Amino acid sequence: MIRVRLPTPLRTLAHVGSEVQVEVAGEATLASVLSALEADYPMLRGTLRDQASGQRRPFIRFFACGQDLSHEAPSAPLPSTVASGAEPLLVVGAMAGG
Repeated sequence: MIRVRLPTPLRTLAHVGSEVQVEVAGEATLASVLSALEADYPMLRGTLRDQASGQRRPFIRFFACGQDLSHEAPSAPLPSTVASGAEPLLVVGAMAGG
């Protein structure tokens, strides 16, 4: 099981706590985790990535093990500690403004 921590607006939308667990068939990649998350919580479809292109939404960032994974290829393997469930994948809503 892969642990995913969501920001408050997405928690509210999905009616969940701060952390959810998803099961990924095959290799744990950002794309496979997001697909599993959207399958388990259909109300999140389109909030993390564009449904047509599959690209990350501009103000959404992904972190794990102290690393920014936002610009990694969606098919790149996640760190082994995330894949094993020891560390969570963090979904962070970026802020903009001045």
